[in-house]
Amino acid sequence: MANDAVAGNALRVAPAPPEATDEPVRDVLAAFTKDLVTGVDDTLAAFLAAEVDSLTEIDAAMGGFAATARDCVLAGGKRVRSTFAYWGWRGVIGGGEPLASVLPALAALELLHTFALVHDDVMDASDTRRGRPTAHRAAAARHRAAGHTGDPDRYGQAVAVLIGDLCMVWADRLMAHATVPPARLLDVRRCYDQMRVETVAGQFLDVLGEHDATNWSVDRALRVARYKTASYTVQRPLLFGAGLAGAGADSPLIATYTSYGLAVGEAFQLRDDLLGGYGDPAATGKPAGDDLRTGKPTALLMLARQLATPAQRRALDRAGTVTGSREVARLAELVRDTGAVIRVERMIADRVAEALGALDTAPIDGTARTALTALATAATARQA
Repeated sequence: MANDAVAGNALRVAPAPPEATDEPVRDVLAAFTKDLVTGVDDTLAAFLAAEVDSLTEIDAAMGGFAATARDCVLAGGKRVRSTFAYWGWRGVIGGGEPLASVLPALAALELLHTFALVHDDVMDASDTRRGRPTAHRAAAARHRAAGHTGDPDRYGQAVAVLIGDLCMVWADRLMAHATVPPARLLDVRRCYDQMRVETVAGQFLDVLGEHDATNWSVDRALRVARYKTASYTVQRPLLFGAGLAGAGADSPLIATYTSYGLAVGEAFQLRDDLLGGYGDPAATGKPAGDDLRTGKPTALLMLARQLATPAQRRALDRAGTVTGSREVARLAELVRDTGAVIRVERMIADRVAEALGALDTAPIDGTARTALTALATAATARQA
């Protein structure tokens, strides 16, 4: 039943390439992105409905737990990873191939993303995600409301870890629904496995940085960006998509996607650093200045320390200890005064230029080139 539901939704999503006009970037994204995101969401909804029903048969409480995991997956998001994977696939295969065969694999990346987000929120002790309570906070609140015994916060963290684990398993299961040759799917799995290993490596470095800030640096912060974000947000999804299209390791596009993906992925994280300090909570779904409040050793904060005067550096040492919104706002202004914000904006622009340079001479489908050009800007100039 789950396979049939996934396939049925997938067959409805195969947008035709847009007609050429004077505004190709706008037209390409308008023609493809809405249908792609709808297809991913429909595929996830159909797959997860069957999974929740299956787990409900074990125990009613298990059904509630599975429904919570499902809601985390379907709670919104821009579907960035499946979008990059799609264009990685389309760039190799061209415009004529229907999407149905690979849509389950693209949607599986969103389950992997949910796994990473839920665990990341536990490690960062975050209160909100996409404008809603994080999984561990919501579970703790349900514990209190039900009058259960024990520590509600510890219960919430345990539940969130299990939600993340379940999403990881679901990602594997959904990926198996892709109807591509078995040998090709095995190659894609190798890329997928490497993406997961690199994500864990980046996450560990992120955690270590918060507990070893005195030994941290801009270079190490960028290394975190490379493995925690660039790898599984842009670079590996592009290679994942190319693999779904049958591109071999010696394909010229592999080198292009690797260079483009690393540059855009790092720029994506650098924009995230700025949003973590200066983003609008209504757009980001997280409190303003969250990273500065916790003293997270991002490239932004490391640059601020590097550029600061001695007096500014002493004030920056308070990062991670401030609590009130006014204190956080003063700290954000101090970081800006060091020139770190301008420097990070320049780093973002340099990486976008590098990414676009990698596309210039690449042997890539023209529609995909236009889309990736637009995405390099859209993903790094976002406000959420």
